[in-house]
Amino acid sequence: MRFRMLRFGILISTVFFASAIAGFGQRRNLSEFKNNLAPFVTSPGHAVDKMLNMANLKPGETLYDLGCGDGRILIAAAEKYRVKAVGIEISEHLAKTAVDNVKKHGLEDQVKIVHGDFMQTDLSPADVVTLYLATAANESLRPNLERYLRPNTRVVSYDYPIPGWKPMDASASEGRHGVTHTIYLYQVPNSIVKK
Repeated sequence: MRFRMLRFGILISTVFFASAIAGFGQRRNLSEFKNNLAPFVTSPGHAVDKMLNMANLKPGETLYDLGCGDGRILIAAAEKYRVKAVGIEISEHLAKTAVDNVKKHGLEDQVKIVHGDFMQTDLSPADVVTLYLATAANESLRPNLERYLRPNTRVVSYDYPIPGWKPMDASASEGRHGVTHTIYLYQVPNSIVKK
């Protein structure tokens, strides 16, 4: 009986996964994700607030959100902290969604959305960089952060650390379903571990 239930569960999971892929393929062109380092997962509003608070944003600074998704971090930063914000998003669909959201908030003068690959982006104008990428993606990105970011630039990563860097601060944040997440704050060059 347990074996039949297990087989049934595997069958249901397989059918669900296959239909999800088929549905996904109908909505978007999968080739646009060939360089994608992380799936789109929204950050809860209270986590966005905490990330921006930890970044110690000041009016007139520039925030870059790498993998900006629907633009929620950019919009919150521009509205609450009066900063310039640049979002880099590899998915054409999500980049268009972010542009639409920025327009709905009337923030076109403060927020710019770039449909592109943040691994190919010059990050030197940033005072703050926000990330919600997997640890492996953060590790791939780290050489660019070290090359482009100026001294005193802050990097805030939701849920995943940057391997080879030491956080200046870390703070717990409650996520969905009561799961606790960690927000990491780094600062260049102090967080870069010397080899």
